[in-house]
Amino acid sequence: HSRNPQEIRQIMSATKVIQVKGVDPYDITIGRALLGEVGKALGSGVKKVLVIHPVGLTASAELLKSTLDDQGYEAILAGVPDSEDAKRVEVAAFCWGVLGQADFTRSDAVIGFGGGSTTDLAGFVAATWLRGVKLIQVPTTLLAMVDAAIGGKTGINTAEGKNLVGCFYAPSAVIIDLDTLESLPQNEILAGFGEVVKYGFIADERILELIEEDVAVATDSKSDVFAELIERSVAIKARVVGEDFKEAGLREILNYGHTLGHAIELAERYKWRHGAAISIGMVFVAELARLAGRLSDEAVDRHRSVLKLIGLPTEYKAEKWDQLVATMQRDKKSRAGTLRFVVLDAVGKPTIMAAPAPELLHAAFQEIVAG
Repeated sequence: HSRNPQEIRQIMSATKVIQVKGVDPYDITIGRALLGEVGKALGSGVKKVLVIHPVGLTASAELLKSTLDDQGYEAILAGVPDSEDAKRVEVAAFCWGVLGQADFTRSDAVIGFGGGSTTDLAGFVAATWLRGVKLIQVPTTLLAMVDAAIGGKTGINTAEGKNLVGCFYAPSAVIIDLDTLESLPQNEILAGFGEVVKYGFIADERILELIEEDVAVATDSKSDVFAELIERSVAIKARVVGEDFKEAGLREILNYGHTLGHAIELAERYKWRHGAAISIGMVFVAELARLAGRLSDEAVDRHRSVLKLIGLPTEYKAEKWDQLVATMQRDKKSRAGTLRFVVLDAVGKPTIMAAPAPELLHAAFQEIVAG
């Protein structure tokens, strides 16, 4: 649909650019009607572009392809399964096959166009083809916009766990077009808010306040408050990954709620949305910190109240505990079998708790048992 010149001027003025600093700096552009910017980010040396997208986004991917074709690129589409089914070695091999048959060289590029699973897969494919070709991430879900597409983590899953195979590989640019969210069901957007809330608890209390002040406006993808929440979340992620690209220290704080959350995802065979699992994981580590005498009752209550406002779960099934513990032992953040959790000393003050006693872990879990 066409926009008049005044609308376009307003859109351009509302576009925000956040830079990820570090060894390979790149820009994250946030705004609306930005698909035309993807070609600019590719630059002049690129001829062929592989657009990796979920099959559910084929119509939008074809629109992106025609935009790129008009700008002089040769764009090829690779449709992959939706969600976690994309993150399998067979799907990566399919993408490598397309790249090989189309004679992609080192000066060509890969675009990840879709949710977090697609951007994880596309990053892995770009990093491994000819030992690395240019990568542009174009996230189309809230979860991918505030988390997966930023920071250069790429990965695929194995039967043993999530993201056990992967590498760190920085994109050349991330283009966040908020208009791509308009076709998403609202419950998909709400699930993505699990990560937004995480940023509020680890670094920016204003995020929590904006949700508490008016949850309907905060979760409306067309609102200015929603755009501000995305910008605040992206700014935190950009700062952290710019300082600690390969998760040597600071970057671990981004895993708040993720150790138990990833274990729940595996226990549910990835049928749960990531944000729902992380929501329970955050309440769990809040209880863990409280039982260890580190976090106030008020801060723990705030976890439950904010997450419930959004409609995310805060309880889980008692009978899954042994399975969850076994999965957490294999978590990437474990060191030699020692469990490590990101916990809070207060809102905005994350720290690491290493090797908590099994009794303490179990007691914290009892606090989140359903019913």
